[in-house]
Amino acid sequence: MRYHAEVFRVLPDSIASELGICPGDVVCTINGRRVADFLDYQFLTASKNILLKIQKKDGQIMEFDIENEEMEDLGICFENMLFDPAKSCSNRCVFCFIDQLPPHLRQTLYFKDDDSRLSFLYGNYVTMTNMLPKDIDRLIEYRISPVNISVHTTNAKLREKMLRNRHAGRVLDYIQRLADGDIQMHMQIVLCKGLNDGEELNRTLNDLAAFHPAAVSVSVVPVGLTRYREGLYSLEPFTSADAKKVVEQVERLQQKFLQTIGTRFVYLGDEFYLLAEIPLPNADSYEGFPQIENGVGMETSMEEEFMQALEENLPMGAPGKTIIATGTLAYPFIDKLTALAKTRYPALDVEVVPVTNELFGGGVTVAGLLGGRDLLSALQGKSMDRLLLTSSMLKADEPIFLDDVTVCEVEDILHTRIVTNDNNGEAFLRSLLDCENNGV
Repeated sequence: MRYHAEVFRVLPDSIASELGICPGDVVCTINGRRVADFLDYQFLTASKNILLKIQKKDGQIMEFDIENEEMEDLGICFENMLFDPAKSCSNRCVFCFIDQLPPHLRQTLYFKDDDSRLSFLYGNYVTMTNMLPKDIDRLIEYRISPVNISVHTTNAKLREKMLRNRHAGRVLDYIQRLADGDIQMHMQIVLCKGLNDGEELNRTLNDLAAFHPAAVSVSVVPVGLTRYREGLYSLEPFTSADAKKVVEQVERLQQKFLQTIGTRFVYLGDEFYLLAEIPLPNADSYEGFPQIENGVGMETSMEEEFMQALEENLPMGAPGKTIIATGTLAYPFIDKLTALAKTRYPALDVEVVPVTNELFGGGVTVAGLLGGRDLLSALQGKSMDRLLLTSSMLKADEPIFLDDVTVCEVEDILHTRIVTNDNNGEAFLRSLLDCENNGV
């Protein structure tokens, strides 16, 4: 049998280090059970008595009977949390963004994952269409909570059509089983004009609210459409008038849910408010921002953090001439925050530049999907000492843009240095003021 739980690193002064476990060793079983992934490892080691079977690099099998009264972490680290390839998506969704990618991007961008383990480990949303009853049982046994589910619609026939999967209509059965197992769920609806909007959206949200409190929240985000849709299902972008109707519809449901289940429950992606030219709700309306990683309430949260940091009168460093490059969607917001900073810090020399997305085209306007060539095209000829970017433009573990242009290449061509920051208001202000170079 081939095992995949290979030890990548052992923490110093840990139980594993004391036992002589080394990188390259393999965790075979824990308490007699094979370790298929990090979830197995984490669950099975949460015990005061652990029988650990290890295969050494030379093939020798060793067993360790561990008494762990303090419930310490064993100190074993793995390079790959799954130990095996992630489950690929079995759907052919009519709105799939990966099907709309331009050609010649790095190959990993074209992989469609739909793995429930990634939902817990990294917050990915899963459709659950490739899950077996035993997979649901394991989520419940291991108390894997919360689980992030891409629902889109609770209309079984419509879900089969939208996901183009004959098994997709059973989503309510899976949600019921998870709710019965006291597993919390955050859910997502990618809204497609003429498909799951209007009365279908009302139906879906009312169906899901019935599972509260196990169903914690639902986000509604607009479908993303690029120019690479030849041969794909015909979808139309939301207009400003369409977006206004969606906002009004969801706000009515929020008030209803506040009265019936004590929470607004459903939250709209920022894009709907921006497209409708309606002010975003205040921070309290997002009830702790349960779906902020899905772009829901991000601008409201960032502005609140920014304003609080602005009141601290942070000392300014020496930022020099600074340019902030962002997507056309976020441009008015970033420009507003920058203007507030310049009022407090008149010496701040900064310009915000909206960058059109030529990589994807279509209606893609978010900053995180800009390519390096888009930046070069928009910024050629501009003089600057620094270029501020959101870190969401870059690969998580490598300084490279979606189109494989590197940070170093952009810096060399533009004769500047790039500073990145997360989508956090305080971090943005600190980067803007160059606080690090002032020792703050």
